[in-house]
Amino acid sequence: MKASRLAVGAALACSLALAGCGGARPGGTGAPGTEGAQQSPQLKSFDINLQPRERVKDGGTLRWGINEFPTQWNRNHVDGNLAVAAVVSNALLPAPFLSNEKAEISVNHDYLLDAKITARRPKQVVTYTLNPKARWSDGKPITWVDYQAQWQALNGRNPAYRIVTSTGYQDIEKVARGRDDHEVVVTFARPFGDWQSLFGPLLPASTNRSPEAFNTAWLNKIPVTAGPFKFQSFDQTAKTITIVRDDRWWGDRAKLDRIIYRASEQDSLIGAFANGELDLIDIGPSAPDYARAKSTPGAQMRQAAGPDFRHFTFNGSSELLKDVKVRQAIQLGINRQAIAQSDLQGLDWPITLLNNHFFMNTQEGYQDNAGDLGVYDPQRARQMLDAAGWKLNGAVRQKGGKQLALRFVVPSGLQISKAEGELAQSMLSQIGVKLTIQAVPSDDFFTKYVIPGNFDITPFAYIGTPFPVSSSYGIYANSPDGKTWNANFGRTGSAQIDDAMNQAGQNLDLAQARAETNEADRLIWPLVNVLPLYQRPQNVAARQTLANVGARGFYDLRYQDIGFTA
Repeated sequence: MKASRLAVGAALACSLALAGCGGARPGGTGAPGTEGAQQSPQLKSFDINLQPRERVKDGGTLRWGINEFPTQWNRNHVDGNLAVAAVVSNALLPAPFLSNEKAEISVNHDYLLDAKITARRPKQVVTYTLNPKARWSDGKPITWVDYQAQWQALNGRNPAYRIVTSTGYQDIEKVARGRDDHEVVVTFARPFGDWQSLFGPLLPASTNRSPEAFNTAWLNKIPVTAGPFKFQSFDQTAKTITIVRDDRWWGDRAKLDRIIYRASEQDSLIGAFANGELDLIDIGPSAPDYARAKSTPGAQMRQAAGPDFRHFTFNGSSELLKDVKVRQAIQLGINRQAIAQSDLQGLDWPITLLNNHFFMNTQEGYQDNAGDLGVYDPQRARQMLDAAGWKLNGAVRQKGGKQLALRFVVPSGLQISKAEGELAQSMLSQIGVKLTIQAVPSDDFFTKYVIPGNFDITPFAYIGTPFPVSSSYGIYANSPDGKTWNANFGRTGSAQIDDAMNQAGQNLDLAQARAETNEADRLIWPLVNVLPLYQRPQNVAARQTLANVGARGFYDLRYQDIGFTA
């Protein structure tokens, strides 16, 4: 289901974990500097044990391990833009469109009968014909009013709404009733090529009508649903979230009776899976966990080329990193190839650096825009730090009586993040930078550290969507007032980057839009906001009998089809 790149803890990865977007194509690893790189034949675009519904038995409970217990369940709120929140709420909330494994978009007929551009001049107009059977769990029909209220909340005009991004919504001039309550007419003030990325997940008008409701109505609550499953309960002690089949759902009846999501730190999740206490977990790029899950009796590793990428985010508002030359020097002091080799060792996955902030190596439009700032060059890093006034004093550089001592904030229990920190610590010590690894509780990682900017450098992953610019725009968008950064956790941007992203987003010519997206990427590299490491493989451990779920790539899961074959 469509969302801006969600950020996730290191285990998952671009909800905010973020990643590349655009259409993945079957086929290679993409040499740097090439466009339209093909995947290598051994890589799958998705791996979910796809089975027809008739082969999936009715009933049963799926025990799904997750690595966070979200508190904000409004995914359009900056605190709710988490991959874990999407994993749960995609079973509960409307999405007007679906993506297949090739990132080809189609109408989701459970919610729409049709949707298409009905005018291009003088303005772009999109007309949605809603499924009249679709209803919220409180009995109210889903109508044009819900679409209008979502646009009004997310268009960025009222800063009291703490939104993830206004991308696309800010380009809409009006949302109006069509022939009846089930026709929505959306008129754009400016063209928006990724219009199919909007209104998913859709929330009821009651959520979007006031900033207070938007910001608080979904805190530790899922008050309304409209999907094949409905919310049943939270257990704060056991850290479980239970959803159950909704018998009032108008689409194909859900095969499972319930899904129980169990939140724990990654080390505990793999142990629970190996002990038969969980049926499904995302392994992340952890070779020891991969090997352990693969050797678990009755288990199967499902692996696919993810639309996700691993990265380090640099906090440009941090006192020690405000100087762009210092950020550039530190980036040059990080050996990305060594980190990628360490992360991916033992996963049977090609090690190829990612040198683009929008496109994955395996996507149409990918090109290497890193230039000389994408290389490992500790000698140049030392020279730049010297020039910036940071002089060696023993092992650590100092300036104005302060040490160049940075915090590398990681979620506790996530070995890959800790290992990345230890490697970066060793690398940066060679250029006179002290890096201290700070492990924080997984549940607090985003809400108390990443989002408020309580870090210097932090690793996680971005989970991608089929929409390269619109899903990433918020990550790189400049602050309108120098204080409000929303989903831009690096807290650096420029009018030029915004202009390039806007041009790409407004271009309805796909080839030109890709060229403009790459221009935006070239401008982002020198700012050192997000440092891409590599395209992340999706590694999901599942029971062999579990069908229609796993490493999904760009494929949007049909939760009503998930179940067991035996």
